Amino acid sequence: MADMVPGGSRRMWCSVPERLQLHLAMLALQFGYAGFHVVSRAALNMGISKIVFIVYRNIIALLLLLPFAYFLEKKERPGITLKFLVQFFLLALVGITANQGFYFLGLDNTSPTFASAIQNSVPAITFLMAALLRIEQVRLDRKDGIAKVVGTIFCVAGASVITLYKGPAIFTPAPPLPEPTKYASMFLSIGNAEGKNWTLGCVFLIGHCLSWSGWLVLQAPVLKKYPARLSVTSYTCFFGLLQFLIIAAFTERDPHAWLIHSGGELFSVFYAGVVASGIAFAVQIWCIDKGGPVFVAVYQPVQTLVVAIMASVALGEEFYLGGIIGAVLIIAGLYLVLWGKSAESKFAKQKVAIQSTQDHGNNRTACHITPSLAQPLLAPTSDDV
Repeated sequence: MADMVPGGSRRMWCSVPERLQLHLAMLALQFGYAGFHVVSRAALNMGISKIVFIVYRNIIALLLLLPFAYFLEKKERPGITLKFLVQFFLLALVGITANQGFYFLGLDNTSPTFASAIQNSVPAITFLMAALLRIEQVRLDRKDGIAKVVGTIFCVAGASVITLYKGPAIFTPAPPLPEPTKYASMFLSIGNAEGKNWTLGCVFLIGHCLSWSGWLVLQAPVLKKYPARLSVTSYTCFFGLLQFLIIAAFTERDPHAWLIHSGGELFSVFYAGVVASGIAFAVQIWCIDKGGPVFVAVYQPVQTLVVAIMASVALGEEFYLGGIIGAVLIIAGLYLVLWGKSAESKFAKQKVAIQSTQDHGNNRTACHITPSLAQPLLAPTSDDV
């Protein structure tokens, strides 16, 4: 993350404790993704082709990431091998092609609110995958293990409450909202999914959540062998772009579909490429490397909370009791998971310290015993035998 911050800003960022850096980065990431839900659906409503949108998004992301990856990681980037290329290709297949493809197919048949809500299953799926692959340790006989499990459940439950339970209005904006303008009417219709196959959209979004969780989990072991984070992200974007170009060759043959017809479409494509892909991928892989896949996934429900707050403050929507309850559950869940990971880290350090002390004591005992064994068992005598 600090690799992409220039000059004096980089020095200021590096002076911030790493733990705080991780939290700030993940919060910023959720704000970026929250806006992406609305922008993407707006682009689909404008009539832009789904495959064209995804291809342009990944082209912009690759052009943004490539220079940073090439120059900043020139000395620390390991040599490329066929094994690494296969791993990058598979990461792209799961994290770019399946992830983005399923998302847009699901979003086109549902709504941004529902898409954001169903993504709250990502922490639970990621936690389960990481535990099964032994990337994330879960000790239910210790407080830290129980805290991580309960915290994950709280996060998912909180975001679900925001989505499913409305309750009485707690906050009503004043003054009253003016009559909807042309652009306001367009945004008010963003969540309208009439005439769409809602069930099929749900199936696509479940596939999106599964592929996203798999992508978060699979990046962790790859980073251990290939620690150049921006290069991993660039290779992933490159192979993802190739895969979508092959799909586009069969599914989008109309040359007019590749033209940008309005400023709104252009803004949507650039937002998706710069914010939701280029910057988001770099931030995400840095956080996975430093905090682990579960740490990244557990922040996902914050996105639903951000969407609710943005809708209340910026769009003048009322804030309901369900939002308050959901926010409390999400914050409590985040605290439990982060406390569990902190306690787990302290336990691991204590275990290493105890093991080191024992090894040091054993070495001292061995050094003390060795000279006595080197002495002859019988005192030397001058008598001839």
